[in-house]
Amino acid sequence: MSRLLITVLALAASTLAFDAAAAGNAEAGKKRAYTCTGCHGIPGYKNTYPMYSVPRIAGQSETYLVNALNAYKKGERKHATMSAQAMSFSDQDIADIAAYLSTAK
Repeated sequence: MSRLLITVLALAASTLAFDAAAAGNAEAGKKRAYTCTGCHGIPGYKNTYPMYSVPRIAGQSETYLVNALNAYKKGERKHATMSAQAMSFSDQDIADIAAYLSTAK
């Protein structure tokens, strides 16, 4: 096999593996996202802490949500509550939560 063919096959395989791992299940995410509503107040966007600005996450981009949660998990974004929440989630949990929240209204 040529080096080019091997490289192309390797890239294709890694892309497929990434897509499979990144696929979120919105139904599973709905169950995991219950903790989010306490601060982000998805139903009606009511916030339990009105003196603190918390972003609306319902309908947010799935990619943004995955990136934000991973940044909290890695310590790249700083917020004690969000970091603790994100660290408790597996990569699949994060994908599922993002899939659900991106479709929530």
